[in-house]
Amino acid sequence: GMADPVEDELVSSLARPGGNVTGTTFLGPELVSKRLQLLKEIVPGLSRVVVLWHPDAYGQRTMSGMLKEIESTAQSLGTKLQLVPATSPDELSTAFAAMTAQRADGLIVFPSPMLFSQYSRIVTFAANNHLPAMYAAREAVELGGLASYGVNLPNLSRATATYLDKILKGAKPAELPVQQPTKFELVINLKTASALGLTIGRDLVQIADEVIE
Repeated sequence: GMADPVEDELVSSLARPGGNVTGTTFLGPELVSKRLQLLKEIVPGLSRVVVLWHPDAYGQRTMSGMLKEIESTAQSLGTKLQLVPATSPDELSTAFAAMTAQRADGLIVFPSPMLFSQYSRIVTFAANNHLPAMYAAREAVELGGLASYGVNLPNLSRATATYLDKILKGAKPAELPVQQPTKFELVINLKTASALGLTIGRDLVQIADEVIE
C-alpha cells in the first residue's frame, strides 16, 4: 500500500512494474488537495489550516508531491497553511504544542503509517482544541474525528492478499500491474460536527459514503 510507487522509484510504471516489487497504491499526492477542498466546504470560514505531516512517511519525491499539491490548492482557495512535522510518536506532543500556537481554523492530517497508528491521540487533541480535522482514512472518523476522504484500507489489504496468492503460485511481480483504487470514500461524523458547532450541508451529507451519527 504505497502513496506513489513510481515517484518512490519502486516500480518502472504502474502498468508494468518491471522488477521484483508490485502491490497497491492509494494515490497519496493526488488526494491531499481534495481533502482541503472538502474541509473548506465543511468549514466555510476556513482561513488558516495546520497540516500535520510525517516527512519520512514515503519517498522524498512523493512527499514533495503532496506538499506541492496542497500548497497550490491552498493558494487557489485563499487559505494559509502552516506545516507541522512529526517524525515519530514521541514528537507528537511537540507538534501539538506548535499546532496550538498557530490558532488555526482547521487541521489536515497527511497520509502516514506512523500518524495512522496515532489517530486516537490526534483525534483527542483535535477535540480538546475545538479543531475541525480532515483525515486520510475512515478509521480516524470512527474514533471520533470529523471527516476523512480516501481509499478503504481493508479493501486495499484484500487486494494485496490476492496478489500474494498469485505470486506464491508462480506469477512474476514484474508483470502484475500495481493496483489502483477504483473508489474513494467520504466519511463524516455528525456527532463530532455538532460538538464543534458545525452544520454539515445537506448536499455534502448526501454524497458522503457513510455518515456516523
